[in-house]
Amino acid sequence: MSIKRHIPNAITCLNLLSGALSIIYTLKVGDLSLAAVLIILAAVFDFFDGLAARALGVSSPIGKDLDSLADVLSFGLAPAILVVQGLWDSGLGFYEALPVLVLAAGAALRLAKFNHDTRQTTSFIGLPVPANALFWIGYSAFIPTLFTAIGLVGTQLTTYVAVFLLAYLMLSEIPMFSFKVKKLSFSSLTYQIILVVAVLASVAAFGLFGFSVGILAYVLLSIVQSSTKG
Repeated sequence: MSIKRHIPNAITCLNLLSGALSIIYTLKVGDLSLAAVLIILAAVFDFFDGLAARALGVSSPIGKDLDSLADVLSFGLAPAILVVQGLWDSGLGFYEALPVLVLAAGAALRLAKFNHDTRQTTSFIGLPVPANALFWIGYSAFIPTLFTAIGLVGTQLTTYVAVFLLAYLMLSEIPMFSFKVKKLSFSSLTYQIILVVAVLASVAAFGLFGFSVGILAYVLLSIVQSSTKG
């Protein structure tokens, strides 16, 4: 039995375990910063499991399904719980924070669509769920600042709008570029390079909130790229 065919699935399981630990650290330990780092770690594993599968030539339907199951937990449920806990910590009531869980449902629907959409091989249709998670990592870190600036009700309404906007983007038909390129050249990676620079600059300037800024930049860059192609 070849060991190499199990390597991508093992990496995917590390993605899932990172997401599960994030939820535990959010709800049981109350360490939201470490919980956010664990979601970022899950995103790293998510990138490398696909890379490993392609490099080793061992892609499989089971691997694809396992990847989606892990992604629902790590990039749908874990960031939603992170934001819910952040809102509770800021004084929002128990039930008032629960609409944020719409993100988990949106992520599940997005991944179910992705698994049966043959158009999404080298690019995406709609916001990929790891990008959704990175946005909410930044947003959760920004909640205390938002609460100070616009109060509890303002924070609640802003969060609701953001939740439904991100859920819409995940399920939308908006073309989004990916890092899966057929050849490595500046011309084929122009938008990807701009995005990496934008994310790094935003994180350097704003800390974790820079991830939210970076994901908004990703959406805008994808729209620009799509419009120039058309």
